[in-house]
Amino acid sequence: MTVALIIILVVIGLAVLYAIVAYNGMVSGRNRVDEAWSGIDVQLKRRHDLIPNLVETVKGYAQHERETFQQVTEARTQAMQASGPAQSGVAEGFLSQALGRLFAVAEAYPQLQASQNFLQLQQSIVDTEDKIQASRRFYNGGVRELNTKIKVFPNNLFARNLGFHEREFFEVIDGAAISEPPRVQF
Repeated sequence: MTVALIIILVVIGLAVLYAIVAYNGMVSGRNRVDEAWSGIDVQLKRRHDLIPNLVETVKGYAQHERETFQQVTEARTQAMQASGPAQSGVAEGFLSQALGRLFAVAEAYPQLQASQNFLQLQQSIVDTEDKIQASRRFYNGGVRELNTKIKVFPNNLFARNLGFHEREFFEVIDGAAISEPPRVQF
């Protein structure tokens, strides 16, 4: 009788220990995903702050390109209003396309390409695009790990009841739009 009781207590102890480790792992995963999203959000805000300066700089040289400026402004507004990875991914894809068109307009103006202000803004945008891409990889890796922890057996039996839910990946609709940062060819 005492051997059976000891075995039962050991099994219960191991189950409780596993539950504690699994719970703590999911909490850590959720915190890493939240931290990673914060990193993406910071870079997106930086990008959104740089865009009006870039548009104003290009406007000074290319007055007749109003449609392009309007598209960039509208895409920026949509991107700033997006919430969550799915909406942000769609909005940022449109913004990347609009920025590409803006840089294409800039290519037609050699005096603009020589402007120090424009060159600094362009480099800041390119740097920010690189940081967004790196942050996106970090975030999506965290989401993958968290979603796996939530889905594996036996975690899937209790994860949702403890408030853990799968997260969305941050995917841009037009992956080609962000696969390379926009560049101006001199």
